[in-house]
Amino acid sequence: MQHVEVPIPSAKKNELLLKLDAATINPVDWKIQKGVLRPLLPLKLPFIPGTDVAGVVAHVGPGVKDFMVGDQVVAMLNSLYGGAFAEYAVASVNLTVKRPPEVSAAEGAGLPVAAGTALQALRSIGAKFDGTGEPLNVLITAASGGVGLYAVQLAKLANLHVTATCGARNVELVKSLGADEVLDYRTPEGATMRSPSGRKYDGVVHCTVGVSWASFEPLMSAAGRVIDITPNFSSMLTSALHMVTLRKKRLVPLLLSPNKADLEFLVGLVKEVKLKTVVDSSFPFKRLDAGMAEEHRRPCHRQDRRRDESLIMGMPRDCHRERILFVLFISLVK
Repeated sequence: MQHVEVPIPSAKKNELLLKLDAATINPVDWKIQKGVLRPLLPLKLPFIPGTDVAGVVAHVGPGVKDFMVGDQVVAMLNSLYGGAFAEYAVASVNLTVKRPPEVSAAEGAGLPVAAGTALQALRSIGAKFDGTGEPLNVLITAASGGVGLYAVQLAKLANLHVTATCGARNVELVKSLGADEVLDYRTPEGATMRSPSGRKYDGVVHCTVGVSWASFEPLMSAAGRVIDITPNFSSMLTSALHMVTLRKKRLVPLLLSPNKADLEFLVGLVKEVKLKTVVDSSFPFKRLDAGMAEEHRRPCHRQDRRRDESLIMGMPRDCHRERILFVLFISLVK
């Protein structure tokens, strides 16, 4: 990764040119950098990584009616083309929402992938946020990770009973966000993932790796679902087998389906102080390469972390070239 001068991109039809204030580093970004996703991504080099951003509209493309220059926004960029780790980026109006003053750039930039994944995982289980949902029991693994922290909060907003797993140092943090039962996964009790109150799980938001379907199955209710946000080939095969055999208990791989309605909903929750992005620290833009290395060294889907909140990278706003914030969902291990 290098800091270089490139032309400012242009907004085409139904696009916005954004001057960025904040961007999130997600696991996929370091995977692209390290070549893990070859030959799928990047489509071509050189490539500017990153998809989750908050910024100011600098120019509106043809056909844009709902935005104007100067609007504060949160957006998710096209994952095939990236572009977040730069001064300027182009976003589609279909994945851009206005950011109210009550929502900081860092809070907004943390939402698209992490909170969006948590929201869609819970909806896949059957959670509803309009007060009409059933009182389901859910398990959230790696609940102190980027997705997990949002999942705990969203589950409580849906009036679900939440059992969560995390490392010992994060137990109080996860409890403070609303979890009803928190298990230290390193203890014998935590390793079983059984609810201390004896409840069967109607759903699992599975945010870590290395746990098999066989471990979850006896913990599930008759029609329980395990939503796997880090699916691999094995989980895909298990899911396909469950579908073919019409099993009621199922493993369901989840790949985020970005949409504007979800992003608007999440930004609204932050505005109403019903949802928060947990921020750990801040780093300057010039240390982006160090941030990527940190994200790679401490993968966000492990549970053995000291803390798993968002980590912010930024510079003072009067520094034109290095004014961008970076929100990293990483950990500070022992």
